[in-house]
Amino acid sequence: MTTPLIEAKAISKRFGALQALTDVDLEIRSGEVLALLGDNGAGKSTFIKVLSGAHAPTGGELLLDGAPVRFASPHDAAAAGIATIFQELALSENLSIADNVFLGRELTRRVLGVPFLRRRAMKRRVEALLEELDAHISDPEAPVGSLSGGQRQAVAICRALNLNARLVIMDEPTAALAVAETRKVLQLVRRLAEGGRGVVLISHNMHDVFEVADRIAVFRRGRKIAELRRTETDPEEVVAFITGAHPDVRALETRH
Repeated sequence: MTTPLIEAKAISKRFGALQALTDVDLEIRSGEVLALLGDNGAGKSTFIKVLSGAHAPTGGELLLDGAPVRFASPHDAAAAGIATIFQELALSENLSIADNVFLGRELTRRVLGVPFLRRRAMKRRVEALLEELDAHISDPEAPVGSLSGGQRQAVAICRALNLNARLVIMDEPTAALAVAETRKVLQLVRRLAEGGRGVVLISHNMHDVFEVADRIAVFRRGRKIAELRRTETDPEEVVAFITGAHPDVRALETRH
């Protein structure tokens, strides 16, 4: 069997007296969309912050390509190919698409010791990324403030790909989007996986999850309580796990 891109083994996280994660085992594979589901406070965000280097686990270990790894910061995780796209996107509306994609990593050339931006090279790179995603954005010089919500998600994804991301974590990417825009973003998610990257999708929208996910992991009270293949389950069973109504959850919580 192929080695997982990322493997979490017994990951735990404590904040003082609060046990936010307990013994989470989870594999994240290249070319696959893994959906993380659970109510608010279930541990999804904490787990994502461990993956992205924002939190150090208090127990367990992460494996990258089968080798143990520790991220001291989000910069370490990004250097390892892990990109997180938060709901807020953190884009600069007054800058162009190309400027946002290369923000902090601009291509330059020196003329008599003076650095000049390589705008043409950056534009070509962004055009190639947009084409790879089939994002239907024609002008990399357009200001981000002029874009729709779905197009802004495409820009955020391009920025992640420009950092050579192997794993893209997306937090509620379709929140507050209209139906047509939501469909475009879900197509972007699938294209990422079809391009060989791993995708972790956090969403409260069950329809979106069943549209694009290959596997579904359900968190509850800091534990991973279920891992299901999308083709072998249905929304009703997943909701039962999330709410604690499923018999397996009641049995698990009785033991703990």
